[in-house]
Amino acid sequence: MMKRWKHDLSLRLVKLLHIILISVPYGLCWYGYYADRMYLPFYNKGNWAIVALFVVLYFTFARLYEALLLSLRRVSELVYSQGLAIFLSDGVLFLVTCLLARRLPNPLPALATFALQFVLAMLWSLLANKWYFAFFPPKRSVIIYDRREILEKRFDQYELEKKFRVEKILLAEECLRDLTQLESTEAVFLSGIRSHERNILLKYCVEHDIQAYVLPSVGDVLMSGAKRVHMFHLAMLQVGRYRPSPVYLFCKRVFDIVVSGLAMILLSPVFLVTAIAIKLTDGGPVIYKQERLTKDGRVFWLHKFRSMRVDAEKDGVARLSSGENDDRITPVGRRIRKLRIDELPQFFDVFMGALSIVGPRPERPQIAEEYCRVMPEFRLRLQAKAGLTGYAQVYGKYNTPPGEKLRMDLMYIAKPGFVEDLRICFATVKILFMPESTEGIQEGATTAMGPEQMTKDSEEKPTAGDRGHG
Repeated sequence: MMKRWKHDLSLRLVKLLHIILISVPYGLCWYGYYADRMYLPFYNKGNWAIVALFVVLYFTFARLYEALLLSLRRVSELVYSQGLAIFLSDGVLFLVTCLLARRLPNPLPALATFALQFVLAMLWSLLANKWYFAFFPPKRSVIIYDRREILEKRFDQYELEKKFRVEKILLAEECLRDLTQLESTEAVFLSGIRSHERNILLKYCVEHDIQAYVLPSVGDVLMSGAKRVHMFHLAMLQVGRYRPSPVYLFCKRVFDIVVSGLAMILLSPVFLVTAIAIKLTDGGPVIYKQERLTKDGRVFWLHKFRSMRVDAEKDGVARLSSGENDDRITPVGRRIRKLRIDELPQFFDVFMGALSIVGPRPERPQIAEEYCRVMPEFRLRLQAKAGLTGYAQVYGKYNTPPGEKLRMDLMYIAKPGFVEDLRICFATVKILFMPESTEGIQEGATTAMGPEQMTKDSEEKPTAGDRGHG
């Protein structure tokens, strides 16, 4: 307990130092230049309020973009997230400054402040990362599995060995025969284990103060949205279909109309230039439309700027893009894909009500049917209206396996809320210029992974009290 308290306190102090490092340059910029150029200059408390507003904004954006997660992010990821949080905080405060000055003040001091803040963010990220892993060695960890390959791939892919030192990899049955094998362990990872065995392991971990990380099944995600009820003097968990409140749906629709309408107006020059560029490339149509699935399996037409050749699917087979190496993509298409400009016509779909700003991304009927053949629970994504962005887009990638996308989308569906929608919208800004979020799949493939891997990723062995798909 003392070790964990020391860890948490030290980490909070280092994060507090970061907030101070980023806030001081803004405070100096405000007091040294902008404070005296207001239409009605503030008294001292007013100036402190402006600096405090920056601190609140930066702290909010930093948490939203996970900019201070030293133990779970690479230095490059920390710098990118912090730079984005600084840019948004400085940008909002510059707009506030414009309103208070009733004119456009000189932006050069603000730009110089941003440059200094970004350099400080890089230095802090590098030094704090070295400090953390020097003073807090990797946790002694054990992987307990029925599906071993899934977690092993994650450790290799995300460099988790810096945070967790895997000392043992045990089959669930082997571990349950002798739970003393977990003595002196600090973290346990559970992957694909049947519910009865998993409950035994979780109870042991809680009792012996071992952190447990569970790769959830679809059933686990559904349970995460359960409502606590008391019936006949019994404590129960009620699980049901996605039924958000009418107030939430009304606010969501108003938000969709306002955001999509403003986006189409403000981005109209981009629409015009892109349309001309596509037309001049090969004379083909500017807009490409596809059938997609939304709430309850309803089919709608989704619109995009055409980025591939007109005959990209002349054989009638639906194929996902393999990324930069896809020879079906035109030169103009390659550029507009990199900048996500090809997605802009979907704001029209949002405005007309076929799509929402936030929701599970709509799949093509042919691809969804293929997923559902080997993973029937994939249909559960269709409980909510499809969205332009969503939980799986923010925390996954284009080629994220469908089983993981399903769990991510169900996490969103399990706990709908307008605040969560706003959080996903802001988080979407972070991934717009991250190339890994648009990595393609294997060339020529019709799904993000083969049927065999989809089955491995979704199946869970049933027990007497847990039948069917997991």
